[in-house]
Amino acid sequence: MTDRIRGVRPEDVPAVVALVHELAEYEREPQSCTLTEPQLATALFGPAPALFGHVAEVAGPDGTAEVVGVALWFLNFSTWRGVHGVYLEDLYVRPTHRGHGLGRALLATLAGVCAERGYARLEWSVLDWNEPSIAFYRGIGAVPMDEWTTFRLDGDALHTLAGDSRRSALSGS
Repeated sequence: MTDRIRGVRPEDVPAVVALVHELAEYEREPQSCTLTEPQLATALFGPAPALFGHVAEVAGPDGTAEVVGVALWFLNFSTWRGVHGVYLEDLYVRPTHRGHGLGRALLATLAGVCAERGYARLEWSVLDWNEPSIAFYRGIGAVPMDEWTTFRLDGDALHTLAGDSRRSALSGS
């Protein structure tokens, strides 16, 4: 068997969850990653999947396939362009398998999905300190969106604002 990129399958879920946890460790946030196999299985293969994925697979020492990389993504929409795009949530290849083209192949596969389906763009975020990844992304022609700042609302702030929404709905405003 040669290295290959393919769509994620239900039997890949344990390996993909492990890769996501490895990514969280790499990104210095292991305590923030609480993903479980049932959660990922439902997101990818439940009645209304909104998450999609591809894996990088290599021949293991015994000749069997081993999942060593993953790209998890979902659709976004450009109101200005009037078409969907892909947002790459996670891209990760185990350190022992980097430098062999698997990350590039995963991104090329997603670019192919965009081209085939007429999607306008492929987007993702990268941590400012992750210089190896930034250099890799620039090397394939990706450009940083420096004029944009990412915002996140979660935890208590999310629930507080949700409470404001319920109060506004009840008051009719």
